Order: sequence, then structure tokens, then C-alpha cells
Amino acid sequence: MSDEVLYTTEDGVAVITINRPKAKNAVNAAVAAQVAEALDDLDSRSDLTVGIITGAGGTFCAGMDLKAFMKGEVPVVEGRGFGGFAEAPPKKPLIAAVEGYALAGGFEAVLACDLVVAADDAKFGIPEVKRGLVAGGGGLLRLQHRIPRNLATEFALTGDFVGAQRLADLGLVNRVTGNGGALEGAKELARSIGANGPLAVRVSKQIMASSDDWSTSEMWDQQNELAGPVFVSHDAMEGAAAFAEKRTPNWKGE
Repeated sequence: MSDEVLYTTEDGVAVITINRPKAKNAVNAAVAAQVAEALDDLDSRSDLTVGIITGAGGTFCAGMDLKAFMKGEVPVVEGRGFGGFAEAPPKKPLIAAVEGYALAGGFEAVLACDLVVAADDAKFGIPEVKRGLVAGGGGLLRLQHRIPRNLATEFALTGDFVGAQRLADLGLVNRVTGNGGALEGAKELARSIGANGPLAVRVSKQIMASSDDWSTSEMWDQQNELAGPVFVSHDAMEGAAAFAEKRTPNWKGE
């Protein structure tokens, strides 16, 4: 990691911080590669259950670094997409902690996350049409599945910004905090998730993320294939024993 992406882990939670505040945390090729590296670490480590991605200096992310783009840089990782994860999010839950602006690719990064905690003054948007461009990092593909389609269409075609509270009312933002409180709010949410069985958490995310592609005739078989091993895992037995014995479970993620 360079100083453009900060990565810390504590109590089962990984925190990835885009650290380019003077550039409004715009993503260049180096940032994309380092975010992908951090998310690979999150997925590979048994001691980590949840990830958080945020931005330094009061801004989440202003999207692609246009100055770097004009020099020939593309902030895309092959097989992973914009920012190192827009096309291939991690297997474990990822929370966006949003302060300030999450625009263009920044909003598309938010949409690639599973959960969103935002400060009450945060602003979101895919304003690419205002510049004659298309939101090709997942905004057009995901937004219509996260909020009502007609409103997603409005936001995509006008390019207008949307506040955190309105997106919370529409169900996209999970929690709204005071200004400066998004990261701590995300950590609180992460701790709630991290208290649960890590194998169950990962497979639950996998089922929810995959099931849109399952037909009605196959969805139960597909779910059972993924969920079956969880029911015979060490963690399942440990969870039942801990409940009966009124103690905190000792999870192993297996």
C-alpha cells in the first residue's frame, strides 16, 4: 500500500481509506490496484468478517481522476472493474462510509457495496450525462435495482445530486449519521455483523448476491447447495451450543 490508500484491520473489520483529499479522492490506476489488493486481503483472511471503504478529508470519492485519464491512465483493474471492485465486489460484506460527495465513479463504488452509512450532508450522483458521458462503472446497471426504477432513471438522465436522507428514504442508505460520523457509524454496523458466524455471513451475502440470476425452478436447489455446508459446519454447532449455554460463541469460520 502507498499513502494514497490506507488499510487497517481491527476486531475483524478491515477499513480501506482512499487518501487523496486534495484530489477529492478521485481514483487513479494506483488507487484502483491498491483497493483491489486490500479487498483480496479481506477475502483471504479468516480473522476478517467485514470491510469498510471510505475517503479521507471529508469526501468519499469524486470518481475517476480526469487528469490521470488525460495522461492515459485507466482506473480499472482487469476482471475487477472501476476502482478495483465495481465489477467484482468482495465475497465478504463491504460497507461504504460516505462523507461529502460520492459522485460518478464514487457513487458507482457505493453501489458496489452491500451497505451504506452516510453523513446527513452527503451528496450522491451520476452526473456523467452533464459531461456527455455514460455512467459505465455500474451506476446504470445497479441503481435501478436499489431504488425505484423511474427515480433511478431520473437521476441517471438529469445527473442531479441526491442527498443522503432522500436515499435513506428510498432504501439505498442504511443509516444516516451526523456530519463526520459516517465512519464510526459504519464501524458500529460492522461490529453488529462481525458478532455473527463469519461463514454464515459470507454465504448469506453470496446467496443474496447470486439469486437474481436464479430461475424460480432452480432457486431452492441453488440456495441449498450453498447453505447446506453451513448447517453442518463447526460454527453451526458452536452457535447452537453457545445459545444453550448462554455464552458468546467462539467462531472459527468453518
